[in-house]
Amino acid sequence: MLNHLIPSRYDVDVPPIGPNFSAPFFAGLQLIASYLLGAALIVVFMMLIIAGAALAFRGLAPERVRTWAGENIVWIFIAAAVLGAASGLFQWFVNFKFGF
Repeated sequence: MLNHLIPSRYDVDVPPIGPNFSAPFFAGLQLIASYLLGAALIVVFMMLIIAGAALAFRGLAPERVRTWAGENIVWIFIAAAVLGAASGLFQWFVNFKFGF
């Protein structure tokens, strides 16, 4: 009696269902996220160059910039690693575009 109440898996025909990433909302979201990640990567890369140059060459920057670079170079490396990882995951999930 109980077998008649529960349908078997052969009774229902379910088509394969997947997300539609070509929808306008997803395309706009991907573009905005890629702009933000690209801009953040460029800013962190520029900070890394400035901090490295300030620490490498004494006459290039004033003492205040060298002090800032010495205190924050590790945090800049961490930010670059985190942004690089986030960009890689984003690229892996939804075809990364810088927006250029």
